[in-house]
Amino acid sequence: MSNISTRPTNISRRRFLSGATIAGSAIRVGLPPLAAMFNGNGTAWAAGQSKIETRFVLWFNGNGIVEKYWIPSETGRDFSMTPCLAPLETFKEDIHIVTGLDNPAARMPGPGNDHHRSMSALMSGTQFTGRGAGGPSIDQVIAQKIGGTSRFRSLQIGVSQESFGESIQRNMSWAGYDRPLPPEMLPHKLFDRLFGAREDGWVKRKHSILDAVREDLAGLKKNLGAEDTGKVDEHLQSIRDMERAIDGLPANYRKVEQPDYDGDMKDWPRIARLQSDLLTHAFASRQTRVASYMLTKCQGLSRFPWLGYTHGRHHDYTHGDAPSNSPGKLAGQRTMRDICHWHAEEFAYLCNKLRSINEGERTVFDNTCLLYVHEHAEANDHKNNGMAAIIAGHANPKLVTGVHSKMTGTVADLYLTVADDVMHADIQKFPTATQKLGGLTS
Repeated sequence: MSNISTRPTNISRRRFLSGATIAGSAIRVGLPPLAAMFNGNGTAWAAGQSKIETRFVLWFNGNGIVEKYWIPSETGRDFSMTPCLAPLETFKEDIHIVTGLDNPAARMPGPGNDHHRSMSALMSGTQFTGRGAGGPSIDQVIAQKIGGTSRFRSLQIGVSQESFGESIQRNMSWAGYDRPLPPEMLPHKLFDRLFGAREDGWVKRKHSILDAVREDLAGLKKNLGAEDTGKVDEHLQSIRDMERAIDGLPANYRKVEQPDYDGDMKDWPRIARLQSDLLTHAFASRQTRVASYMLTKCQGLSRFPWLGYTHGRHHDYTHGDAPSNSPGKLAGQRTMRDICHWHAEEFAYLCNKLRSINEGERTVFDNTCLLYVHEHAEANDHKNNGMAAIIAGHANPKLVTGVHSKMTGTVADLYLTVADDVMHADIQKFPTATQKLGGLTS
């Protein structure tokens, strides 16, 4: 990292956390990582030489995968990226693909269909209660351990606003037994939560939220070097760009409609990028260390007009539904291949955004662990064994990346290993976890 030794003033970690604020105002503009905030080597915070904190993201896509298009045929380091995972090619050395996992709680007898049971088991390791998950989800278990010093202990973020289904299908984060934490699916509401309430003029974008803190920011920049001043300016421009992008969304995107209407025909990729931008800001400005990201819903019914698929819905395609002049199951699998490819594109976008922000000698991506999961393995069969996941980032230098591993164990074993050996959350146990998985850390 350049110019660390030439910084004119050290900025305390408290200043980093609070950002630019106005007395008596709810406005908050968190600061990006600046050279003045780190020690001379860029390896720790300047104040007290405290360690740079790691972050955790639990990423979810509904309805499972098509294994032949998603899972690499080779294990080890010499694996080839499949059609579904092609968008992650540039991150090949930064990810660990894990396959072969079991999700045993999904097969416990009880109420609900395969999707209900799978989702509860996937998130909490417990069986479906008939209303929701039978315990806290893994993101909340980790947040309980590492999120207490952040402004937000965790953030729950969503994209697809379809209202279909029960609580277990619409939520991925659970505080406890039958206690859902709904994802925030509207970018303007997530923006308000991160930056504070705005006057009517800001809502209508006649002014920017930055207008309220310009004097404070001007005073701050007088004490910064050229490199940090440039970073602050870029950060402020990114906030203004998000404001304009949110303002440019069509008015009807805020309306959540039943799936029989056009509520699932909205521009989810545009929403997803905004949500990823906002999550990146929350991480970079130290507002939270833990987030869940629900790109599509469990047993989701969205259509995909941006991919050219409007005949059926996501769940239809998992079971081979296709236009009457197509060869049925095969056409459905190819559609699912393209849908999963889009999922990977959005995951890659978030990884890229996190990697674009320097944080000391590393990047925010380097200090983050992202865990990417689905409710099923082979979607058509509602499979709960042979489950696939992706671990991305370098939150722990000992995390092994650049490999595909086929493992014997449960999804909960994976969670326990990531929580304790990668995130140092010291959760010690998780339902249906019986062991830690070897090969994830060196």
